[in-house]
Amino acid sequence: MLHRRVYECIRRHSHMKKKLEEHGNNWKLKFQTNHLLRKINQKNLSSATHPTLMSKENAINVEYKSAFATDNEPLGAIIGNEVEIILNVEKPYPPLLRRPTYPASPRAREALEGHIKELMELVVLRRVGHNEQVEVTKPVIITCQNGKSRMVGDFRALTTYTIPDRYPIPRIHKTLTQLSQANFITSMDALKGFNQSILTDKAKKQLRIIVHCGIYEYLRMSFGIKNLSSHYQGMMNTIFPE
Repeated sequence: MLHRRVYECIRRHSHMKKKLEEHGNNWKLKFQTNHLLRKINQKNLSSATHPTLMSKENAINVEYKSAFATDNEPLGAIIGNEVEIILNVEKPYPPLLRRPTYPASPRAREALEGHIKELMELVVLRRVGHNEQVEVTKPVIITCQNGKSRMVGDFRALTTYTIPDRYPIPRIHKTLTQLSQANFITSMDALKGFNQSILTDKAKKQLRIIVHCGIYEYLRMSFGIKNLSSHYQGMMNTIFPE
């Protein structure tokens, strides 16, 4: 009985991966097996069980390898679910959407340049040309936690003028209730999931940031955008309608 439940759990993952491939091989995911194996260890199964489960797991990973990626591979691109940002104001945009840069220390500037370089290599950002018309700019700040810096766009003004998307978000307690009777729980982790979502041409122009070294435009979804969670949830519901 236990073997059947474990196999069913693995079989469902193979179905999910097949769904991803149907929506294009550019959708890249990391598959995490730790949750499944940890639960198996807690059940004190015989050592002979583990090779069987790992063999099935490896077979699935090989069969659907195009749905997986590592940190060294290019980001995937989810086609057909482009992110749109609809504002409740018309041009010319208010001054709050055309902000200058924030003051930054030499250390913060150095960290900022490093983050921008990394995002450009991932094709998440592009530098806006000097001859391009710029109507919206947002400043960015550098935050540090546990010795690591992070680039954060100040999208508060953009949030104020963005029309909200009324898409239902699952409630955590309902999700936990559905999982309460499960014997085994596994998870699939999207590799930089938000950055795999492409922006429409109009949204790209609204997601331009200004820093000491120039103006840059987001080509993929960024953290801090209004409706980000609802868009991502709707996209996942489209890919996994069951």
